[in-house]
Formats: sequence, C-alpha cells, structure tokens
Amino acid sequence: MKILIVLQSLANGGAERSGGLLSVLLSNLGFDVHIVTVLDGVEFEYKGELLNLGILKKKNDTLFGRLQRLLVLRSYLKENNFDWIIDNRPRNSSFTEFIISRYIYNPKKVIYVVRSFNISNYFPQISFIAKIIYREAPSIIGVSNEIKEAIIEKYGYQNVRSIYNPFDKELILSHSNEYKVKGNFILAYGRIDDEVKNYSLLIDAYSKSILSSYKIDLLILGDGKDLEKLIQKVKTLNLSDRIKFVNKLSNPFPYVKKAIFTVLTSKYEGFPRVIVESLAIGTPVISVDCKSGPKEIISNKINGLLVENNSEDELAKAMNLFIEDKDLYQKCKKNASLSVNHLTLESITEKWKEILK
Repeated sequence: MKILIVLQSLANGGAERSGGLLSVLLSNLGFDVHIVTVLDGVEFEYKGELLNLGILKKKNDTLFGRLQRLLVLRSYLKENNFDWIIDNRPRNSSFTEFIISRYIYNPKKVIYVVRSFNISNYFPQISFIAKIIYREAPSIIGVSNEIKEAIIEKYGYQNVRSIYNPFDKELILSHSNEYKVKGNFILAYGRIDDEVKNYSLLIDAYSKSILSSYKIDLLILGDGKDLEKLIQKVKTLNLSDRIKFVNKLSNPFPYVKKAIFTVLTSKYEGFPRVIVESLAIGTPVISVDCKSGPKEIISNKINGLLVENNSEDELAKAMNLFIEDKDLYQKCKKNASLSVNHLTLESITEKWKEILK
C-alpha cells in the first residue's frame, strides 16, 4: 500500500515533528511512504521518499510559481497512484483548497488531520466550500478528543476521529543522555511566539513565585519572533540573572532531563509534544489547562499539575507547591514516564492500522 503524507515542512514546530514521526510509524508497518512538504526545511526524523516543493517555492514564489508547484504535485500523484493521502497542512484558503480537493486529490482517498485547537486554520473560511471538500473524506483526524468534539460541534461532520500524536520513547531517552547539563532550573521550550505560547505569563508567574529565593532559574529554550521582546521584559523585572534564554537546539532533551520540572503556558495547543516528551523522560510538568491536550495527558497531582489558564497567581502557586511539597513532587516524578506509555509509537500504530486497512 502506498501512502502520501502532506506536510507544511519537516522543521520548526511540534506539528511538523509529529508529521515526520507519522511517516516513521507507517513505514515501520511496511507501507511504501512518500512525503510532500510545502515549505523547505528538513530538521526532524522521517522515513520515505521526500518531494520538497519548498525548494521550488524559494526559486519562484509568485502566482505562476504556485501553479507550477500544483502541477508538479498533480503529476506526482498521478505517477504514484497512492492508496491514501494524509494531509496535515493548515487549509483555510477556500479557493486554493477547492482547487486541490477537486483537481489535484482524489477526494475519496484523502484523510485530513487537524493538529491545533485553532481549527479555523484547517477548514476553508467559506463554509459551503468546506462542506464540499470534507463530506467525501473517509476520515477527519483530530489529534485530541477536544479537537474532535470542536470539529463536530462547529461543522457537524460525523466522519471525525481522534488519534493522539505518538512519540518514540526509546529515541527520546537515548537523546536525553547525549550530553550533560548543569544547573538548578525549571524549563520551558519551543517556538518563541508569545501570541501562542504565552511566555509572558510564565515570566510573570515566575517573578511572583518563591523559586528565585531558592536560587532556581527559569530557562526558556528556543527561538522565534518574540525573543527580544521577552528579553526586554525580563530586564524590566530585574530578573536577568535568574531567567535565561537558550538558543534553539536540535536535541533539547538533556535540558528536559535535568530540569526540576517543565512548564507549558500556551493560549492554545493541539496535543502538546513538550508535555509528552517531558513525562517520557521522567520530568514532571506544570501546564495551564488550555485547549487542547494538557488535560488529556496530565492527571493533576499524579504526574504533574494542571492549573487555570491565564492566571499568573495560580501558576506561581503551582510552582511553589512543587518546590515546597517534596512528597507530591516525588510522586509525580515517579509516575511521569509510565503515564505516557499509551502514547508510544507501538500503541498509536494500532489506531492508524484501523483507519488505513
């Protein structure tokens, strides 16, 4: 069976990493896997034959260039006659998506994946075009139950299922031992986009917590458009000696392993990999209860702490609790790794086998 996975790219974010891991999962099942990326960038692990349309986009990013790329994709589909197409891209352009669904794809062979709770990014803005595109799809996959429920509620589609993002536990544990990290710190890591990841909330909560007095630093690992803004915010709070920024790393897992706990403060997510990865390594997590994913991964006071979103006071209290209540912290740390075993590659493989058979 030949499978085509369509991705925005193989770099930068959790959705892209999850798409690459999906190719590994399906390749391990014995499928002939091919990948098409819209943007250039190959950073994450993948398996299969890659067609990188992003290289063509760099050479000619015009309307004519877009048409050329669509024709290249159409020819590639015709040549390979795929049994299934799994489309992971954001898809909110009504005209473009209508053209792709009618004249590039075979609608009855396309499985659409929605990787964020901001579901409007994955459905054309004109609702009747969305209905034309999605009514023939065998399946629409949400990467969390909350996403699945939101799609059904907003659009009324019934061909919706949820399949969580898997992770490769053996690979993550191996990477977590690749180098040593020193220090006494808590950690947040990922793309530095404050409108989504809300690092401002994290910084404000840390400033109100007791962690600084215990000489526990906050490390923010990653890069992005809001890095300088956050650096200035930290300077304004006179916390530059305690809140430190670390450049994006291809392997952040030794930092995750060394951290006392990791923190997620996003305004919205899909199914956040940083929570799963942290727990897999054995590091407890404090997360805001955003839509979607955290409450489907974290059992409060069992493997981490789940707190009200957008409340710096509640987040600060949770940080203090993990430092002051050592029994609770050790309990969460002990339970962390086992709590995500249902999300390993082997476990999620069965869900995809049901869809593709």
